[in-house]
Amino acid sequence: MAAENKTATLQTAGGATFLNRAGAGKDEAVLFLHGSGPGATGWSNWQYALPALGEHFDCLAPDLIGFGESDHPNPPPIRIQEWMRRWVDQQLALLDELKLDKVHLVGNSMGGAIALPLLMAAPQRFDKVVLMGAIGAPCRLTPGLDRLWGFYNDPSPRTMAQVITWFVHDVGIVSGRLEAIAQARFEAAMQPEIRRSFEAMFPAPRQKVLDELVVPDLALSRLRHPILLVHGRDDAIVSLETSLYLAQRLPNVQLHVYGQCSHWVQVERSQSFHRLLLDFFTGQM
Repeated sequence: MAAENKTATLQTAGGATFLNRAGAGKDEAVLFLHGSGPGATGWSNWQYALPALGEHFDCLAPDLIGFGESDHPNPPPIRIQEWMRRWVDQQLALLDELKLDKVHLVGNSMGGAIALPLLMAAPQRFDKVVLMGAIGAPCRLTPGLDRLWGFYNDPSPRTMAQVITWFVHDVGIVSGRLEAIAQARFEAAMQPEIRRSFEAMFPAPRQKVLDELVVPDLALSRLRHPILLVHGRDDAIVSLETSLYLAQRLPNVQLHVYGQCSHWVQVERSQSFHRLLLDFFTGQM
């Protein structure tokens, strides 16, 4: 039976944090960090993972500061590194507020870029780590990511629908639901405070933003956590080269690549992905 998702708003560093939670009370907890798409939230990224893994773990999926229903600083930070500091502080304060000493960690895309500084800032707070389609390694800006971060150059439901199709290798995955998904994401993205935050995070030239998120090799080599890298081979947003780079530098690492899969591994390969996480967190792999 799938675990029920419950929501709450908690006071954390940088303001209020909106939290999705499934499986509260379980012995082990997992913190899920979402990606950076326009209109993205903790629930939009993890709506399949939380009910499934909430049967086994206390699953936490907050909206990052500057996204969704969490607070939006006004005026917003003007550099991605300042946003990063706020996100790291937000997650550590959330764990303090929930009285969780140590959790597993899952970061998707930009959530993976946040996970790495979190491990550096407070290594004792985290056990096993999954980085899925993560940025944080030197890589080229793909046309897909450039268009994603530049969404507000030409925002429309049609543009949103086009972007969503790039997240999946098999467009049939969203067939029949694309218009509804795009409309919901578009309406969320067009809220003034969400647009203000997003445009401050990802100004042109966006390769510079991506470069500022790179974690130095020396820092990567000192991370001792068990880390599982997961990537779609055909990722049109964040290329597989980022996970290959991390796999060569992280000491205690595994890499799982899905063929015929783009950026939304958690959607396109949801059942396999959930089993992969369960086995990894319980020591079965």
